[in-house]
Amino acid sequence: MSAVLYGVGVGPGDPELMTLKAHGLISQAPVVAYLVNKKGEGLAHSIAAEALNPAAVHVTILMIMAVERGPAMAAYDQGAEAIARHLEAGRDVVFLCEGDPFFYGSFMYLYSRLKDRFTCRAVPGVTSLTACAAELGRPLAARNDVLKVLPAPLENDALASELDHCDAVAIIKVGRHFPRIRGLLDGLGLLPHAHVVESASMPEQKITPLADVPEGGQPYFSTILIYKGSEAW
Repeated sequence: MSAVLYGVGVGPGDPELMTLKAHGLISQAPVVAYLVNKKGEGLAHSIAAEALNPAAVHVTILMIMAVERGPAMAAYDQGAEAIARHLEAGRDVVFLCEGDPFFYGSFMYLYSRLKDRFTCRAVPGVTSLTACAAELGRPLAARNDVLKVLPAPLENDALASELDHCDAVAIIKVGRHFPRIRGLLDGLGLLPHAHVVESASMPEQKITPLADVPEGGQPYFSTILIYKGSEAW
């Protein structure tokens, strides 16, 4: 049988939030691939570390943090070809992906490059959004609420327009954009309706009302959840 590339969601951080299917594939994988930073560290790898097959071959792909897309696309090109060599040799490859592989996941870039040549399958995982809602103890949305997921790098005008037409919001990829997003939400009167969840499900997790984050504060690995709907829970 031909080899398969699995994009496996390992969840938001707590290894116990990996699915049984994800754990089974990871523990048996002859080859694992994952993103790393310049120090050679990868969050998805650290989440899955205890489940890894000790004999597995590791394929690392450098995570490029830049506005220009060219360097990142080149890194995925190289990573896809490294994975392809294992698939051509008949070895299954498990690509470890934080959260869910098809929810803003890096697996999509490898999938688009390899799906026409090999069998590629995505294994869903717990997303950071559902983890944040669980830790906050508040539903993301209820009944007929409109829930929007907004990437923080969007321009302020675009964010403001989207925020004006929904009941519940999750702002992701906050990072260095946090001061700008906080200022925008303050100007729109949404601070009292927002919470910041840092490092959801991890030991260093922290939950803070957005209004309590001091000016200049910059929570790391954070998601902002906003609820301004009128549904009774």
